Amino acid sequence: LQVTARGQTNCEAGNGELDSAPPKTMSSQDVIQKFGAAEAATKEARLHYAYRQDVLMQTLVGTSVTGEFHEVTNISYDAKGRRQEEVTFAAQPSLRGIQLTQEDMEDIRSIMPLMLATDDVALYNLTYSGQQHVDDLDTYVFHAEPKKEEKDRRYFQGRIWVDARDFQIVKVCGKSGPEKVQVKKHERPELHPMFVTYRQQVDDHYWFPAYTRSDDTLQFRSGGVHIREIIKYTSYKRVDGK
Repeated sequence: LQVTARGQTNCEAGNGELDSAPPKTMSSQDVIQKFGAAEAATKEARLHYAYRQDVLMQTLVGTSVTGEFHEVTNISYDAKGRRQEEVTFAAQPSLRGIQLTQEDMEDIRSIMPLMLATDDVALYNLTYSGQQHVDDLDTYVFHAEPKKEEKDRRYFQGRIWVDARDFQIVKVCGKSGPEKVQVKKHERPELHPMFVTYRQQVDDHYWFPAYTRSDDTLQFRSGGVHIREIIKYTSYKRVDGK
């Protein structure tokens, strides 16, 4: 992804100054182990919730919206943990200059609302960056890079912020991959925007994805396409009575 000056995805919004000193009471590896375990519990818990996912993606020229994709879906999970999607609203797509691909839809499902349980952590190189105040939370910050690219697997590349008390991820900022930038003449590159996702606490315990925002310019051979995307995850409700 090549980003021009119009890209507005801001990883720093709400962040305080970064303190690059190592964690005071444990090693960075201990933090990784703790948040992997906490994320595993959160990921499992979300399988027992239903929620609403509202995806709005727009193409723009300057400040004018030239087209959009808007879809609202009720999400739940069956007894085997399989995702169930009930589309309750879908406007006729009118995006200009881009087409949503299967990879884009997979990113909306799993990369933008990123959860990194212990099994997922094993797929990444995590580098400790420091401690940072995010809004009213104290967090540990890590840079995440996939250890290797595997065919047909989507991955995240960027920064994660882990709550210093609950050891759950509260913010992620970066992009998905792999991308296909160098393609044959008749093929279209597979490019993806920078995004930032914030979580909120549900039932005073689990930090679930709440809001994703992306504002970026994708550079195709034919020119840049400015896109803006907002995803809201709302109406979390425990559905199994436990």
